[in-house]
Amino acid sequence: MEKAYKLLAIQEDISNNKAKELIDKGIVYVGDKKVKIARALLEDDTKFRIEMPRDIAIIYQDEFVVAVDKPAFIDSYDIEDAIEGAELLHRLDRETSGVLVLSRDASWAKKAIECFKRREVTKKYIAWVEGLVYEEEEIDAPIATHKKGGSAFSQVDIKNGKKALTKIKPIEIQGKKSKIEIEIDTGRTHQIRTHLSYIGHPIVGDERYGSKTKAKRVLLHSKYLKIFDYEFEANEPDDILRYK
Repeated sequence: MEKAYKLLAIQEDISNNKAKELIDKGIVYVGDKKVKIARALLEDDTKFRIEMPRDIAIIYQDEFVVAVDKPAFIDSYDIEDAIEGAELLHRLDRETSGVLVLSRDASWAKKAIECFKRREVTKKYIAWVEGLVYEEEEIDAPIATHKKGGSAFSQVDIKNGKKALTKIKPIEIQGKKSKIEIEIDTGRTHQIRTHLSYIGHPIVGDERYGSKTKAKRVLLHSKYLKIFDYEFEANEPDDILRYK
């Protein structure tokens, strides 16, 4: 038995630190199971599989704005660092794919951030969720977020939470899973994940918020974003396009 990161380092002929980094990014698998703990003890003959994220595709850019199709398993801040002179206007969770918007102009960015604060930005997502969703629904439930050690967890808190509104619409059903479109009027931390868990339909792969289904990632995709006269759309990746 040996620690996972040491075995991975030997298999890939990389440093221990690089092996830990790959595991922490959530892209290392043994069979169909993600390796979640770098120091987990595994058999010496364990065979790993690394699933590197697809390349970052630029959807649109001009002197004010750049919109990218963010791959899953890449931090929003890493994309900001990779695009010279660009500043994030919002963020997506590491495992969430899709439209991510940055600004190249400080004055424009200030106006755009105010637009986000005034809830004048249209944001639509696609997700696969547990259970059967047959009807459109509005989830109007306050959310409170608790942060500890660099991580965050949110929950519906009627008394102390901040206003949060999520609208969902069914698209497709496969077995006991549903594909839905989601529109959010507010932008609370983990809002979509929290609200869907609250109504008994956690996102597939979102074990932290109640999903019982193993998946390579949380199956959530930022499909569309409109701000001012700009409209951006990111095609659904294969794991969102159809559920297997």
